[in-house]
Amino acid sequence: MTSASIDLNADLGEGFGRWTLTDDEELLSVVTSANVACGFHAGDAVTMRRVCDLAAQRGVTIGAQVSYRDLAGFGRRSMDVPADELAAEVAYQIGALDVFARAAGARVAYVKPHGALYNRVVRDEAQAAAVVAGVLLAGGGLPVLGLPGSRLHEAAGKAGLPVVTEAFGDRAYTADGSLLPRGQEGAVVTDPAEVVERSVSMARFGVVTAHCGRSVAVRARSLCLHGDTPGAVGLARRVRAELEATGVRVEAFV
Repeated sequence: MTSASIDLNADLGEGFGRWTLTDDEELLSVVTSANVACGFHAGDAVTMRRVCDLAAQRGVTIGAQVSYRDLAGFGRRSMDVPADELAAEVAYQIGALDVFARAAGARVAYVKPHGALYNRVVRDEAQAAAVVAGVLLAGGGLPVLGLPGSRLHEAAGKAGLPVVTEAFGDRAYTADGSLLPRGQEGAVVTDPAEVVERSVSMARFGVVTAHCGRSVAVRARSLCLHGDTPGAVGLARRVRAELEATGVRVEAFV
């Protein structure tokens, strides 16, 4: 079954001070939603403001990419954070980004966990509930972007928050539809042709070939391409062009 439309998102603003990682300006000419780092795994005030200004100018939807407080590990190290502390830190990150989004004439329109937190809330009910509590604390009833069938979406749904399912064109999947851990060989798909093929398959038919070779269902409203992948801009352009060439409308979910 062909999907009528899909959102194309990327993780942006992942620099800090003089260090830069993502080509924010070029990626914002391709994607329809921007997951902006909020200072805990990457990003700082100047970077957040710049990315929000650019996103608003291009009509790209702004999302808060919240993380464990882990600048040294880029938010990819799992941490045992008490629920009340995690909720407060999620709300803090959303609020920080929203200041700059509103200054640019836009707003934070959704929330997406990053890295270790993203993977943790797929199965960890307590941490998922803490993230949802943080979203509620920030106010506004923001949609939550995450993996289909995750504990995060279960908790968000119970709290009355909209949920948006996400797929990854450049990450390998396990047979149960979860992401292959980054520490395992083949977790990141680097061949551009394969990334394009997988992206179109998930957008049009809701299926992808897992790392084990099995075909698994991955039905999503938003497709992520990582901004820190080598050649990310060119890859994103190829993916978008092929999606549109096969009849998939690329547009923000918000």
